[in-house]
Amino acid sequence: MQINAKKVDDANAVVDAKIPAEMLEKKEDKIAAEAAKNMQVDGFRKGKVPVHVVKARHGEQIKQDAEQEALKELFELSLKELDATADMMVGEPTISKFDKSDDGIDVEIKVSFRPTINIDGYKDLVPEYKMPRIMKKDVDERVAQMLKAVAPLKKIEENRGLEDGDFALIDFEGFIDGVPFEGGKAQEYQLEIGSGSFIPGFEAGLIGLKAGENRDIKVVFPEDYNSKDLAGKDALFKVTLHEIQAKDIDTTPDADALKKLLPGVEEPTVEKLETEVKKQLKNEKLSKLFTEEVKPKYVDALLKEIEFAIPQSIVDQEIDLQVRNIFSKMSEDEIKEYSQNPEKIEEKRAEFADEAKSSVKLTFLVDELAKAEEIKVDDQEVMQMIYFEAMQQGQDPKQYYEYYEKQGVLPAVKMSIVEDRLFTKIFTKDEIEEKEAEEK
Repeated sequence: MQINAKKVDDANAVVDAKIPAEMLEKKEDKIAAEAAKNMQVDGFRKGKVPVHVVKARHGEQIKQDAEQEALKELFELSLKELDATADMMVGEPTISKFDKSDDGIDVEIKVSFRPTINIDGYKDLVPEYKMPRIMKKDVDERVAQMLKAVAPLKKIEENRGLEDGDFALIDFEGFIDGVPFEGGKAQEYQLEIGSGSFIPGFEAGLIGLKAGENRDIKVVFPEDYNSKDLAGKDALFKVTLHEIQAKDIDTTPDADALKKLLPGVEEPTVEKLETEVKKQLKNEKLSKLFTEEVKPKYVDALLKEIEFAIPQSIVDQEIDLQVRNIFSKMSEDEIKEYSQNPEKIEEKRAEFADEAKSSVKLTFLVDELAKAEEIKVDDQEVMQMIYFEAMQQGQDPKQYYEYYEKQGVLPAVKMSIVEDRLFTKIFTKDEIEEKEAEEK
């Protein structure tokens, strides 16, 4: 077998080879001989079927098996010539040429390897930014919101109309064209006015209503409403207001309120609550600052300043993914047009080339930086994050996780968590080191 394997760069190699016809014929004979041992053919004893009979009956399959065996052998020899091992590879090898002729098969295989990346100086690329300041009024506002969240409800005895921020205890029934619809009725339902939890216009329509009064409210279901039977329809709701309630907020929280707001904290106090809120607000502002300003600049700097060879097989996979996403949104006529015009497909693939290269390059950079910063995320943490997200959205956590698993996106979720922790650690390192120095 003639093999010419050469490195294109640190991450890519091309193998040109000739698989001779004689070699393929020997492999076919060997495969046919092995098959003959267990084959039963009328007129021959088991294990005594001639090779030419086996070839006559299963010639095409035997040829394919011989070619696959030869390719496997070629690939193993190529790795040796490249002084590489299979575990150094990334992506799948691509057979870019497979031309058959009477004297054998001309083959070209493209192989990609994990690149060597020098990340020296990555900390110096972090752009300068100002630490966000947290004002006392911001802390007071957040504390007030938290106190409101845990405050008990009390009935409003005053004979007044319903106001924004009140809680209404109502009966209601919805009608479309005078006919009640399924799911449109409830009794003694507690609704926070201004929460936006009902159809647009419903909560605003209750403003001013007094306890014991009735009102008809006309609304229009949104066009994107989750029930197709109701989407875009005009509806009339007959509402009875039983009671107006409001949060009984104590500006000086008692011990029970503090325990709810500071779970697990021994001897919770207002001062500890304010300290925790200040830290929470700072983290939120930092997160926003990092996401919207610091990270984009840092990523641009990384991609520009740190050079290394990019595995083409991974780039091709990324382009394939983007093109599939585009095609999934096309009409049958558009897909047919592309299928009949290979050049047009290549033009579409070329549109995503630069974006795919940047995406793949960043993935390898993040992986290398995560090793340097010792960022690790295990599968249990991924599951916990997905469960928490599900509970926030009122979904069943187990079903939510299984959906992610079936979609094959768990590695992407894990990568996202790694990336968030990595950049946060890099961006806040100076501040942490400065604080540790002060403590010493």
